Amino acid sequence: MKKSLNLLILIAVAQLCNAQEKIVPIKFGDMEHWTVRYIKESKLLGGQTKTLYVLAPTDTIRKNAPFNFSNTCWGISNAYAAPAGIDKGANTTQPERRGKGTCARLDTRIEDVKVLGCINLEVCIAGTLFLGENIEPVTDANDPYAAINMGIPFTGKPKAVMLDLKMRVSPEQRVLKATGFAKKKWIEGHDEPEVYVYLQKRWEDDKGNIYAKRIGTVRQRFPHSMPEWHNNYRINIHYGDITQQPFFKDYMGLFPAGGQFKAKNKKGKIVPIKEIGWGNDTDTPTHVILMITAGCYPAFYGYPGNALWVDNIRWVF
Repeated sequence: MKKSLNLLILIAVAQLCNAQEKIVPIKFGDMEHWTVRYIKESKLLGGQTKTLYVLAPTDTIRKNAPFNFSNTCWGISNAYAAPAGIDKGANTTQPERRGKGTCARLDTRIEDVKVLGCINLEVCIAGTLFLGENIEPVTDANDPYAAINMGIPFTGKPKAVMLDLKMRVSPEQRVLKATGFAKKKWIEGHDEPEVYVYLQKRWEDDKGNIYAKRIGTVRQRFPHSMPEWHNNYRINIHYGDITQQPFFKDYMGLFPAGGQFKAKNKKGKIVPIKEIGWGNDTDTPTHVILMITAGCYPAFYGYPGNALWVDNIRWVF
């Protein structure tokens, strides 16, 4: 009888804790609204029309023009590029049917750039969604992050990020390097989808440099396929200095010197985000970086064929 009573008490406490949690959807995180863009590539590249998608209000755009990201909080790996006046479109993230609605499918794939049908440049791109904005048109592929305003203003301190997901992950212990500037080659490694959240307290000096303290962190990689949907998959966010925690990996640490990601300063210039330390329990974030991606390697590295499906992205408070 006593054991039964204790069990009932534990169940009641658990239900009370769950009832106290608040689930907050992220705008457009239900994957039901997409803007479809039709980009006509330059005749030098064959003149084909490329379809690009943006997680944004439902709309259709039929012109080669930079996208206005002011109506959405989501950036995306799809981009309109115009290096040296040559129009090009790249698309690795798109909507896909899921029941009566849609989810997002993120693919790692090779984008071919064929010039006059004879010069073939191959670039490896991992499908990605992130909170922030693309800066279009992309004019320089040497530094992909120079065309990204990473993160959005955010002052909350959520317990976790929650989403529905499934994935296809190759067991191959090799990763393709394909930058378009040199011959593609395989290197040793294992490419894995990942989800991460960086809560930051940012500030800017009088020269326009952006600095930050890391307030909260989560970065989870998925080494194996999940062929079936895992609904309400929860990834807890850890606050403060996590370097001594048993789960800590080097890739969860502060940005390297000079910054890893970039953001737009008050002058409208894209500059590195320089993380200079860890925050504490009393700090309040000013920005959040949330990235969901089909691959964990830097730009132009990955395993073509890997894919990640996501839906219903939410904060847990």
